[in-house]
Amino acid sequence: MPILKPHAFEFFSHSTEQTRRVGVRLGNFLQTGDVVCLEGDLGSGKTTLVQGIAQGWGSADKVTSPTYVIVNQYSHPNGTFLYHTDAYRLTPSEPLDSAILELDQALANGVLVMEWAERMKTDLPKENLWVEMDWINSEQRHLVFTPNGKRYEQLLKKLQKALFGA
Repeated sequence: MPILKPHAFEFFSHSTEQTRRVGVRLGNFLQTGDVVCLEGDLGSGKTTLVQGIAQGWGSADKVTSPTYVIVNQYSHPNGTFLYHTDAYRLTPSEPLDSAILELDQALANGVLVMEWAERMKTDLPKENLWVEMDWINSEQRHLVFTPNGKRYEQLLKKLQKALFGA
């Protein structure tokens, strides 16, 4: 197993519901302008995590995979949006802005959560929360949260405290 980067946090989920609950906790701490990047193969739990993130963030909208539509937009009662994007069908030569509206505009009006983010890494803001997800077996997933920037270091500390206390 590789050594974690500084400030990274490793979590082993033992069920789909636990993965969703981790997302709920994370969603509680997201603020307008935040970027969450999800990396992982098919079946690693990315959409399940986003379902929890949207719920914790405050959206009552049904969360589905945006693989074919590229971006799903979920609303918050305060008028902001969670932009749930999927870069699986995008190519690195395709500008991200054309796929998800105007990136700056989206971040000014909400939160961006991107599945298959590794495909668009050079187009994404350098400061973000990067989540690597791995399939272990039909129930278990391995998640590694890596904060890129002070805001995300603080966010990750809050998430750890919410999950484990003290």
